[in-house]
Amino acid sequence: MGRGEITDAAWVRIEPLLPQRDGVGRPWRDHRQVVNGVLWRLRTGAPWRDLPERYGPWQTVYRRFARWEKDGTWAALLREVQVRNDAVGAVEWTVSIDSTAARAHQHAAGARKKGNRPEDESDDPAAVARREALGRSRGGLTTKIHLGVDGRGLPLSIVLSTGNTADCTMLPAVLDGIRVPRVGAGRPRTRPERVVADKAYSSRRIRSLLRRRRIRATIPERRDQIAGRARRASRGGRPPAFDKTVYKGRNVVERCFAKLKQFRAVATRFDKLANRYRACVVLASLILWLRAEEQ
Repeated sequence: MGRGEITDAAWVRIEPLLPQRDGVGRPWRDHRQVVNGVLWRLRTGAPWRDLPERYGPWQTVYRRFARWEKDGTWAALLREVQVRNDAVGAVEWTVSIDSTAARAHQHAAGARKKGNRPEDESDDPAAVARREALGRSRGGLTTKIHLGVDGRGLPLSIVLSTGNTADCTMLPAVLDGIRVPRVGAGRPRTRPERVVADKAYSSRRIRSLLRRRRIRATIPERRDQIAGRARRASRGGRPPAFDKTVYKGRNVVERCFAKLKQFRAVATRFDKLANRYRACVVLASLILWLRAEEQ
């Protein structure tokens, strides 16, 4: 087993979940060899054409990666690992939410437009940038990764946006992305017990949303909000509840970003298409979950 390749214990867990047939009757190239090839590219961020020969033809590895992104195999693997952990009570449902920016490499821009697109998809450069989650910010052309992680710092929800998107506007989408099915009968688990976030998420709209969903919030107020309430005196209302002890645990999401960015294809976006880049983040998240199971 080479450095960064999937361990024997992790392979035993995910091998039964992988597709057994390719749909046209041809035998698959060894799944483990291909998965290790994808992980090598994820770890190094190198072009697919530079894939070492021990992983087989680079075209085969890339096509398998793209195909499993399109049919949802990577997402299904992550979901199954989440389900398995939730079934044994390992998932901690105090969810921390935050975002990080990933600088887009010059090769990530200029995706070719192929096939027929829906009528609502415009050729306007700004619309294309939003669709592919590429936006201008202080760091240049960037993509934001919005995460919702459990109390151990393991991703439950992954959402991409342009780099100039405000964090608070994406919180509803992050909450909607939390969906862990039950092992037996019952609806999927979609509601965390508590949401912990920083001042960027302190708004009346977000607090109202969390109250409607019966989710406790641990979000500090911004200085301008505190001053505004003080100016209104009794009409300003009571300050929202804030537990400093619980808030100390928010750093799990920051540690999760640090672990994800150890994969260079996540730290820097090389993929032209947003769905391909998101698949990289999903696969890196899957590795974090598998490592946590081995500990």
